[in-house]
Amino acid sequence: MAGYIIQDREQMLTLPARQVDALLDLSDGDAALLYLCLMRVEGAVTPEQLMEKLHLSALRLQAAQTKLEKLGLIRAQALPVPEPPRRPAEFTDRELGDLLRDGEFQMLVEETERALGKKLTTMDLKRLASLHREVGLPADVIFLLVRHCVENQELCYGPGRRPTVAFIEREGHYWAKRGLFDQESAARFLRSVSQRRERTGEYMAALQMGDRRPVEAEEKYIGQWMDWGFSPEMVAIAYEKTVLKKQGMNWKYLNGILRRWNQEGLHTPQALEQEKRPEPKSQQGKTQAIEEYMKW
Repeated sequence: MAGYIIQDREQMLTLPARQVDALLDLSDGDAALLYLCLMRVEGAVTPEQLMEKLHLSALRLQAAQTKLEKLGLIRAQALPVPEPPRRPAEFTDRELGDLLRDGEFQMLVEETERALGKKLTTMDLKRLASLHREVGLPADVIFLLVRHCVENQELCYGPGRRPTVAFIEREGHYWAKRGLFDQESAARFLRSVSQRRERTGEYMAALQMGDRRPVEAEEKYIGQWMDWGFSPEMVAIAYEKTVLKKQGMNWKYLNGILRRWNQEGLHTPQALEQEKRPEPKSQQGKTQAIEEYMKW
């Protein structure tokens, strides 16, 4: 009977059957390796040590950590996520060829080419490979990402406009920072995006922007304000304060006002009215305190 023989049983690492079953159902090699490593090490371990030991990028390590947390197997603080690299990770011709022979990745490439209406270049393929291998996004999530980027591009710039793969890669890093490493969380995020789009017009009106669609950076600001729980009315109040201070619209300054209010739990006009602020010792001290909150 064919099988496997365990050569070294001197040191035993025992796992409950429930945990083993959960890891098997997850079918994620990074998550399984991370869990085994955490069970094996003695004492505290840093993300940097895990990245070196498991040969994982920070984003792939975070992806594995997120999945283990959802299973209830670990509790950990969020790992620091680096900014997207200026160039995609380097893949040799052999590595890229092996990846293209993978059925799942091959299907992703075909669907991406169909969605973008073009043949992907070698650099495009490396960017997709980087999202899959280095960032840790599964192929099905990357395809949801591609469709989202295409839809968003058409809404912003008109029918027929398509995003570049470089743009898709940057958005993929944004998804990774939000922990969107599976279809369920990605679909939930996309539903939230759709709901936000329906309300975006109210916020643009509060900012005296008319009925135009916000550009990408403006949309992210507005999305953040929604996450903080601010209504268009509160945004309008912050807008008035911004115009009085800056003699015009300043997104960064306005965002700083709302960020400060969010930290202080001031989410309604009534809360602003009731807030009793102590008199500052000097106008200079007040200005410095405000400017600190105005930073992005």
